[in-house]
Amino acid sequence: MDAERQTESRHPVSAQAFHVMAKPSGPECNLDCQYCFYLEKEALFPAQKSRRMSPETLEAYVRNYIGSHPTGQPVAFAWQGGEPTLLGLDFYQRAVALQRHYAQGRRIQNAFQTNGTLLDDAWCAFFAENGFLVGLSLDGPAPIHDRYRVNRSGAPTHSKVMRALATLQRHDVDFNVLACVNNLSSRSPLEVYRFFRDHGVKVVQFIPIVERSSATEDQRQGFALEGPSGKKGDSAATSLPVTDWSVEPARWGTFLTTIFDEWITTDVGSMFIMNFEWSLAAFMNRPGVICVHQENCGRAVITEYNGDVYSCDHFVYPDYRLGNLLETGLAEMLDSDQQKNFGSEKSHTLPEQCRRCEYRRGCWGGCPKHRFTKTKSGESGLNYLCDGYFHYLRHITPSLRALSDLITANCPPSDIMDRTVRIIDKS
Repeated sequence: MDAERQTESRHPVSAQAFHVMAKPSGPECNLDCQYCFYLEKEALFPAQKSRRMSPETLEAYVRNYIGSHPTGQPVAFAWQGGEPTLLGLDFYQRAVALQRHYAQGRRIQNAFQTNGTLLDDAWCAFFAENGFLVGLSLDGPAPIHDRYRVNRSGAPTHSKVMRALATLQRHDVDFNVLACVNNLSSRSPLEVYRFFRDHGVKVVQFIPIVERSSATEDQRQGFALEGPSGKKGDSAATSLPVTDWSVEPARWGTFLTTIFDEWITTDVGSMFIMNFEWSLAAFMNRPGVICVHQENCGRAVITEYNGDVYSCDHFVYPDYRLGNLLETGLAEMLDSDQQKNFGSEKSHTLPEQCRRCEYRRGCWGGCPKHRFTKTKSGESGLNYLCDGYFHYLRHITPSLRALSDLITANCPPSDIMDRTVRIIDKS
């Protein structure tokens, strides 16, 4: 045991909390979603026939992650992909056993993002027994979901995902839905929202799909989609075409506001839309805001199946590799100058138009990966979705103010639905 404890403490502990998303199957997936930005990451591992996290790497990851975390802070494990169920249930049973072994009194949490097609009673019983929070990828009704979310043979997947939803509900698993908003679904906001509500989904997170076709140079490296533009900083990088499945900025804003208007009058307290939760938290200067809408980022990294660690899920490119957890402590990588600079670059490069924006604190320029357009004055670094975010934040601010007042007065936020005058900005 002494030898084990020496191994556990061989890496330094970070002074700040951080988060790691693990991809134990790397980019491998049993689906072939046409808008997925991660499937092409196979180009990073051209010599690898099998992309599965080994038992040795799993143990090193669990030990390193727990041992590098600040004392007293819960350690939140997040399993994603690719498709993490490809590892099989035994892999996660071992992961939980290792977490218990190395916990040293820390509280352990587990989140699991899946396309749901392989979930069955055994999986869901395991999730329920071990307190996993499951994220289910579901874009809405079948015609919308099946437009892009197909299997390797091009066949639709909606019926299998709905079966998974029912199984999660039957086992009383704590779950939410992650819905990608693309050029098709963005045109039917209420149809998507009501579909989730009618099927008993209580928590939804909407993710905008924005990708650009890559330049020829990057295609030779194996990437058909464009990576972060910050490293290039040239006019060619900002003029690359957006893919036809990407959501348009104006439609992204309208999608959110249309759903918000229905939610604020009928479903506050019974439906939890994470995008609205983040906006309210930002308005009230409270924690819980996603990294996309924080002033700086850099405290959320990912580890691949082989232990390689990258700055962010959207920055899995050679320039953003921080090291390998089999060789270096996670705290060392998170607290390195490379990662600190990566995180602070978000605010340092914020365009002047954004700095002067009245909704800056609700947006902070959005995800750096999407900051590839220009401001009205021609300055680079504006978020592609800026118009949509501006419309959304302007529209909901009166309601956020009313919700904030209710919460400050220790009244339930749902009281807002009982008001005789609707507080919705129609501008």
